[in-house]
Amino acid sequence: MTEITVNRLKTSPAIQRFILHWGDMGGQWGVNRSVAQIHALLLVSDRPLNAEEIADTLGIARSNVSNSIKELLTWKLVNRAPMAGDRRDHYEAESDMWEMVSRIVAMRKARELDPAAQALDACLTDAKEDPNAGEAAVQRLSDLQELIGLLNGWYEQMNKVPKSRLAPLLKLGARAVDLLAPFTKKEKAGR
Repeated sequence: MTEITVNRLKTSPAIQRFILHWGDMGGQWGVNRSVAQIHALLLVSDRPLNAEEIADTLGIARSNVSNSIKELLTWKLVNRAPMAGDRRDHYEAESDMWEMVSRIVAMRKARELDPAAQALDACLTDAKEDPNAGEAAVQRLSDLQELIGLLNGWYEQMNKVPKSRLAPLLKLGARAVDLLAPFTKKEKAGR
């Protein structure tokens, strides 16, 4: 685990744990740990930070900070924040949590789910033409393709819902099923 040293910025133990956890979580998602830790530090910082402050606070190489910042800028999770009287670049994290999560989900979908769906489509097409592919296998691949299509459609619809209406919808949770019950067909018992 990357240790955090406190040189320029003082961070509480709780904030240090958050930064380390965010870094570990990023690593589990296939994101470089340093990238995730820098994002976490900027997320909780009360002011924009320059690369030297980030490197000193996290105890990582300045070159690693530069490369990580470029990646975060590409994902639009951080922005440059000019500081009067300082020629160095300073950075701040996206402060709108809805926007941040939306960008992360979109990035994950594009990097992982979309290629998996394309591979599934190709496999299903080939399986349908292959006399050695079992009927059950083709049916299950078709069912999986249909489910992924429904999830992709739902994702696209939810992206169009304004944030002001999305929060109450999420808070509604499973109660939405009860509200929609009169408008949906009753499922067979046991399904």
